[in-house]
Amino acid sequence: MTDRVVLAYSGGLDTSVSIGWIGEATGAEVIAVAVDVGQGGENLETIRQRALACGAVEAYVADVREEFATEYCMPALAANALYMDRYPLVSALSRPVIVKHLVKAARQFGAGTVAHGCTGKGNDQVRFEVSITSLAPDLKCIAPVRDLALTRAASIEYAERHSLPIEQTKSSPFSVDQNVWGRAVETGYLEDIWNAPTKDVYTYTDDPTFPPVEDELVITFAQGVPVAIDGVAVTPLQAIQELNRRAGAHGIGRIDMVEDRLVGIKSREIYEAPGAMALIEAHRDLEGVTVERELARFKRTVGARWTELVYDGQWFSPLKRALDQFLAETQRYVSGDIRMTLHGGRATVTGRRSDTSLYDFNLATYDEGDTYDQSQARGFIEIFGMQSKLAAARDARFGQGVVL
Repeated sequence: MTDRVVLAYSGGLDTSVSIGWIGEATGAEVIAVAVDVGQGGENLETIRQRALACGAVEAYVADVREEFATEYCMPALAANALYMDRYPLVSALSRPVIVKHLVKAARQFGAGTVAHGCTGKGNDQVRFEVSITSLAPDLKCIAPVRDLALTRAASIEYAERHSLPIEQTKSSPFSVDQNVWGRAVETGYLEDIWNAPTKDVYTYTDDPTFPPVEDELVITFAQGVPVAIDGVAVTPLQAIQELNRRAGAHGIGRIDMVEDRLVGIKSREIYEAPGAMALIEAHRDLEGVTVERELARFKRTVGARWTELVYDGQWFSPLKRALDQFLAETQRYVSGDIRMTLHGGRATVTGRRSDTSLYDFNLATYDEGDTYDQSQARGFIEIFGMQSKLAAARDARFGQGVVL
């Protein structure tokens, strides 16, 4: 039986050319797998037909936008996941769901190898290959662009020589990866970190310098998941799409950062994630009134570790799965409404209400109706500060006290 290779197929130059390269280098038949995570552009049938025209023996397409939003973006929302406190894991979240369908296709079509189009300098090669071997340890992985050091010029020459149906210019200013959770832009003149991004970098967001009239909305959450906007029921995908549109109109979610890649390189990245950033802001605020203090403190540590694991391509790791259970438990009472104003690049929470709130007006107020017994504070402070008081006295005995 002829060997078969499943290729993660985008419909672009490199992966289209890889179909022929893999066949020539290995003698294997290639099954192209296109996975729609909300990247937009051409429809899946057009991409499928191109794969077949480029030499694939089978072309498998999957629309996984709902799955991606519900099973991947929502756990990230539960973690308030921001790598280096800024990046909402736009690309990192999409890789495991793509890999899941690559492995599914490999099983369906009897392939023993999975191929991807990543280079050797980025994070995605790790995310793809670690995820593949985590789900299917028996499968082999190959990366033609990385392993054969294939250049863009060589790809174009190959496509022209074989008359492949690829419309591709010889140069493009940026490398772009996008999905429903956001958009990532790098390379070109952005590699000089002194250069400011120009307007053509952005497509998900409008210029926040000249915003439209402020947009007020109410997001309803149930156990940490957005379920309605302005009283209209939404799925997770619809919530992200709606906020991409409305927050994007105000230039919310633009991120320009130098990022620490897993492979050890510092890389300049531009991100657009209007929906993700607005939802994280709203979700974090609702947690502030519904999650108990010590749980909230520890959750921040767990959320940061969860984020690092996902960034590093460890979505299917035992630790990540265990942390999922903890984070899911923290969302038990994260239900209620957040009122938010979108304007001029900012998503600002202006109100919150929840039937599961831990906020007690009668304890918090300084006005009439105050039920807080202030007479208990003196004893609490004495006990709370006892160890510090004893340690300070010991320091003084040994001449180690604080010098004023």
